[in-house]
Amino acid sequence: MTTQVAPPLGPADAPDGRHRATLRLLVVESDAKASDALLKGLIRQGYAAHAVSSGAEALRAHFDADMVLLDLDLPDLDGLEVCRRIRAAANTPVIAVTARDSEFDRVLGLQAGSDDYIVKPYGFRELLARIEAVMRRVRPQPLPVQTIEHGPLHIDPAARRATLAGEPLDLTRKEFDLLVLLATKMHSVVSRQQIMAQVWEDPCSPHGRTVDTHVSTLRSKLGSNSWIVTVRGVGFRLGHA
Repeated sequence: MTTQVAPPLGPADAPDGRHRATLRLLVVESDAKASDALLKGLIRQGYAAHAVSSGAEALRAHFDADMVLLDLDLPDLDGLEVCRRIRAAANTPVIAVTARDSEFDRVLGLQAGSDDYIVKPYGFRELLARIEAVMRRVRPQPLPVQTIEHGPLHIDPAARRATLAGEPLDLTRKEFDLLVLLATKMHSVVSRQQIMAQVWEDPCSPHGRTVDTHVSTLRSKLGSNSWIVTVRGVGFRLGHA
């Protein structure tokens, strides 16, 4: 079934989305026409959105997204399995967007780890409202409003923007939150459990390689391993280039 959405809203019609420009939405949709229409509507609303058409592509791309809009009927993998794999690898919010409309299908979607479930055809305004509602639930506690400066590294938590030597850093939501946490505890070692509790809001579940993977990618984007120092057996602290 082809997605049917209302005409894209104008800026004056949009729900409150003050942080919308910082949100990266990954649209996983096998129908090219539906994907293009949805993508244009989301971009017009100020989201940084891009699309893929298969489960395999979604599993590669979701790490750089702040939210995934996931069609469950994909050409290579069942969307429920894609959702399970995303949930096993990261805490990226997922909204299932599908033609499967039975109560049983909704239960399966939520059990697979989706944060919400919307049935095609749907209204574009409803989708926007659901995106905002899910993001309100998953956003971490408000970050300090003051900017943080550490040598050439400049962090503006309120604007969710970081620059290094004046150049903007292209960070995912979790990478940015991790950097802010380390920067606000500049002279302290932050344990993996603290990181899981404050960045992933999940201090109890096994973190596996989640923290190490994000530290590694953050080091790469900062251009030097010395920016984040590993204190063996304890955790991490912010260093300098």
